[in-house]
Order: sequence, then C-alpha cells, then structure tokens
Amino acid sequence: MNLSAFIAKRIAFKSERTFSKLSVRIAILGIMLGLAVMILTMAIIRGFKAEIIEKIRGFSGDIIVVKYDLNYSFENSPFIISDKTLNQFKSNPQIAFYQPYASKAGIIKTANEVEGVVLKGIDKTYRWDFFKKILIQGRVPDFSDSNKVQREILISNHTADRLRKKVGDEFLMYFVQQPLRKRKFEIVGIYNLGVEEVDKMYVIGDLRLVRKLNNWSSGEVGGYEIRLKNFENLDSTAEKIYSNIDMNLKSYSVKEYYPAIFQWLSLLDVNTSVILILMIAVAVINMVSALLIIILERTNMIGVLKALGSTNWAIQKIFLNNAAYLIGIGLILGNLLGLGVCLIQQHTHLLKLDQASYYMDYVPTELHLSDVVLLNVGTLIICLLVLLIPSFVVTKIAPVKAIAFK
Repeated sequence: MNLSAFIAKRIAFKSERTFSKLSVRIAILGIMLGLAVMILTMAIIRGFKAEIIEKIRGFSGDIIVVKYDLNYSFENSPFIISDKTLNQFKSNPQIAFYQPYASKAGIIKTANEVEGVVLKGIDKTYRWDFFKKILIQGRVPDFSDSNKVQREILISNHTADRLRKKVGDEFLMYFVQQPLRKRKFEIVGIYNLGVEEVDKMYVIGDLRLVRKLNNWSSGEVGGYEIRLKNFENLDSTAEKIYSNIDMNLKSYSVKEYYPAIFQWLSLLDVNTSVILILMIAVAVINMVSALLIIILERTNMIGVLKALGSTNWAIQKIFLNNAAYLIGIGLILGNLLGLGVCLIQQHTHLLKLDQASYYMDYVPTELHLSDVVLLNVGTLIICLLVLLIPSFVVTKIAPVKAIAFK
C-alpha cells in the first residue's frame, strides 16, 4: 500500500474529529439514498414499460395485417391472404407465430344493462398462453367442439362488473346489420388485461361465427396478428413485412396501433433521465462539501506533509483516495437498499397502484445487472472527477501558515 492510500485509510476509518465524521456520514447517506433511488427508478421504469408492452402485444400481437382500404371501423374488411405472403411469414426468422382474427361490433343486452362491445373472433390455432395468464375466472373457449364453441365467449372483468355477470351466465348479443341478428352466448371465462381501452371494448369468441354473421367464405379473415421473437426488432421487421405483403394488404406495428400508449411510455424515459441527474447532483454536492470540510480540518497535516517534501498531487491523492473509500461505502449501502426494496416488491407486490390510471394494480420492477453496474460505475467516476476541483484547495495551502494553523 502506498503512502497516499495508507493515510487516506487512516483518515477515513480512524479519524477522531467529530465534525468531519458528521459531514462524512451525511455524504455517505446522500450517496446511499441517491444510488438506491436511481436503482429503484431504473427497475420501476423498466418493469412498468415491460408490463404494459407485454399486455398490449399479448392481446394484439406485434404487427397487425389487414386489408388495404379506407375502412377504419371496428369491423374488418374481409380478405384471403395469398400463399406467397403466408410463406414469407413462415420463412421470416423474426416471426414467432401468426394467427387470424376478425372483429364484429355488437350490443350486449341483459335484463337491466346494455353494453356496446366488439366481438374478436379467433380460431383453433390461437395461442392462449397470454390469456391464461390474465384469466381470473373460468377457462378459455374449447375449440374441440366446433358447434358448442360458437356459443362460448370470454369477457373482461370490466364488462362482467358492468353487466353483473359471472362465469356460466348467458346473455344475448345483437349485431346491427341488415337484417338484425342476435346470438346467445355463455360466459366461459373472465379476463383482466388491466388496459381500460381494451377491457371495456373486447369480448373473445369464435372466428367462424363472425364469418357466418358477415356471410364470408370459409377462408376469409379480418386480419392477422403477428408475434415477433424479439420486440427490439419491431421497427425493422414491420417495415420489411409492409414491403413484402400482398398489394391489397397493409400492416401496422403495435406502436402505430396504440400510439397514445407508446407516446406516454416514451415520456417515462425523460422522467428517468431527470431523476438520475438530480440524484447524481445530490451525491456530488454532498461529497464536495464533505471533502472540503475534511481538507480544512487537515490543514495542519497538509503543511507538515509539504514541509517533508510531498508534492501537491501526492497530497491530493490522499483526499481523493479518502473520498473513494467513502463513495465505496455509500455505493455498497445504496446497492443493499435499492436491490433489497426491488426484490421485496417483486415477491410481495407490497406497493399498490390504481389500475384504472396505471394499467396495473402494483408497482412492477425489472432488475437488469447492466443497469446496476453502470449506475455504480457512473456514480463513482462522476463523483471522483468532480472531486478533483475541491482537491485543488491543497495547492493553495502554504506550509508555514498551515503548520501554525490551529
């Protein structure tokens, strides 16, 4: 161990000066709380964005392919996709799977309530993995019985509460067309996506029923939902799909389909940046104040070291090493606090949210090792670089006056 590091360690851990001890503890507390808040901020923002994106893409897919026309209603225009386009879907390494659907607007009529909804028709190839996660009662429709499944329907918890219905209950749904048609459905399951725009609108039924109501042929669909293997490749894959599908088709990415939600999520990145800057600023200010107090209290020691031939830089390194020890303690405590709170929240969901406002009923957290490492390294480097400025006070101290300083 060199002389600078040895003296710095003695100052940091064996100092008996009460005033500098207090400032040091405040500085360590500032770094600990700053790092903990930064870790929590990154984990919550990542978890929040991941949860909402997973909800949206779980329900609608990552890319939606529909007929190229001027129809912007809730009811899709029918089309039959070509084998060439289907083969492109199959051969695209970014596509995990694709599935057909069609939607049909209708009105649910019960004894006391009327509710406008959109029937989303799917077929036996539909992937139920996501829906089984958000299913709170009952089951998904059973496509093994082709006749019975046309009477089975999934509704949201929002719709079930408004209609005062539960699993096993039946209701009539009217489809406004010429002639007016109605169908009786049995509720086999209730889901809770947590996204009000979806929950208050969609019920899930059989695609063949939509075909019958619209007098479509057996191969016609309203659209295809495409799910990607990696959401990070959404923009490039969406552009490629749009360029290669049939001329009578168009495609939207989920970001274009739900622009308001994704614009809102993008604003969270700005909030994150502001919080990180503020927390690092607090940590730096605390450390600068503590270092200046330590230097002033050690004026006599600085004079003695200069008189013995120590250079300004050698003495500066003493205080920088001292600051590094203190920052290290603050970082360790900050990691313990930040990671501890994140892990507790992940397993207990102790902190709750208003689902109507935030699309989920608890604060989600998602820890990334890279985030934790970068926050620790960044805080350490920024603090040490900024602390070079107050350490230059050492160069202004004259040995003769410093030795006589009391």
